Amino acid sequence: MDFLKTLGIEPINKGISTGTKWQDSSGEKIDSYSPVDGKKIGSVIAADKEGYEAVVSKAEEAFKTWRLMPAPQRGEIVRQIGEALRKNKEPLGKLVSYEMGKSLQEGLGEVQEMIDICDFAVGLSRQLHGLTMHSERPGHRMYEQYHPLGIVGIISAFNFPVAVWSWNTMLAWVCGDVCIWKPSEKTPFCGIACQNIISEVFKKNNVPEGVCGLVIGGREVGEWMSADTRVALLSATGSTRMGKAVSAAVGARLGRALLELGGNNAIIITKDADLDIAILGSLFGAVGTAGQRCTSTRRLIIHEEIYETVKNKLVAAYKQLRIGDPLDQNNHVGPLIDKDAVQMYQDSIEKCKVEGGNFVVEGAVLSGAGFESGCYVKPCIAEAKPGYKIVQHETFAPILYLLKYKTIDEAIAIQNEVPQGLSSSIMTLNLREAEQFLSHAGSDCGIANVNIGTSGAEIGGAFGGEKETGGGRESGSDAWKVYMRRQTNTINYSTSLPLAQGIKFDV
Repeated sequence: MDFLKTLGIEPINKGISTGTKWQDSSGEKIDSYSPVDGKKIGSVIAADKEGYEAVVSKAEEAFKTWRLMPAPQRGEIVRQIGEALRKNKEPLGKLVSYEMGKSLQEGLGEVQEMIDICDFAVGLSRQLHGLTMHSERPGHRMYEQYHPLGIVGIISAFNFPVAVWSWNTMLAWVCGDVCIWKPSEKTPFCGIACQNIISEVFKKNNVPEGVCGLVIGGREVGEWMSADTRVALLSATGSTRMGKAVSAAVGARLGRALLELGGNNAIIITKDADLDIAILGSLFGAVGTAGQRCTSTRRLIIHEEIYETVKNKLVAAYKQLRIGDPLDQNNHVGPLIDKDAVQMYQDSIEKCKVEGGNFVVEGAVLSGAGFESGCYVKPCIAEAKPGYKIVQHETFAPILYLLKYKTIDEAIAIQNEVPQGLSSSIMTLNLREAEQFLSHAGSDCGIANVNIGTSGAEIGGAFGGEKETGGGRESGSDAWKVYMRRQTNTINYSTSLPLAQGIKFDV
């Protein structure tokens, strides 16, 4: 395929890079197969411990130089990366779609998110400001400033194989940090392609080797990063189970962790909702990326007076979905990432039925022409109850649960009763309901929307969630502060030294 050649993808690829140089490794071979057609994309030689140590060593060395470069100059390099991504948007978007399985529109959109965060980071490079405070002591001045942390490790997930990495990396770079990236072993070529694009920019700007490291491998690589005291901040995106393991390892060494974990996102549809908007937002939230977004809509909490109407409209909308090759822009839904994900989809459907769930749109694994990979499934809808165990669980697949409520207080309680706390929405034209949903007594999620769905976040706002979602914040707003250490400075420009608590010494 032409886009693979354009991005420098070979049949067999090295899985370790210190920035512009690829390293040999004795690690295992990782084969990447596309969920689109089941064909092998290529192989990657995974990192071994020796190669990992080489990447970390180069990163430590590079940090000493990179941190001293003025932030606007680092921002200029990020600007050039944004331009390189613009030039490679189509081939990289196609690779994301082909290796991960999301629609081409979503693949291109993910690359656009990378471009957008580059633009954001360029502006940020001139705004890394602290505060000034009045001192209680005469002839003294106080202020805060921010310094780079050092090495930022990034563990990304398969569902957004390039965008989430860029959210972390572009901000970390303008802050003066260096980065080491472990992409998902399910989408290794997205990582290799990004490394190839960035390395060309780094070469032109004589960026020190080690500012951008890449280490491809399985769980053991994440364990090395988690336990490594040289990694000042570890940003990890993935399951709650994975996040707990990372948190424990990083916490044991009193390191810093930024966690973006599971979501079990709900939309409340009130009797005062604009149903056209509500149905559209629910549909995209539930089936977009085949339900494999951390912000995918898993639950619809519907007022009992409009429950049947909403259900019937959704059933009709699901009949119009086109499932197939995601590179064909006529299709709405592509495949799940692999057959393990298909098995989890099937298991969740069976568990829901055992608990009493009624499927108004049945699920199924698709076969036949166009579905040879065995990864295509039908998005399905089940009538359920909030107390079902399966409803409390996040299944990374297009399964939507319908739940009834009577009062807005009950709806918010149902929304909040799951362990996860990432994204939430309410569909209503009632101002009081909307404001209550956004109040202290409302949604307990990191993201709360009114009259838009749960999925789709702009890079200008901080992205992240609460509870088992991990509490991390990435991307916009003041998320940049996570990648820096804060320092309070006091300057005495007087001719005396007043001591705390009025203590005096005869000297």
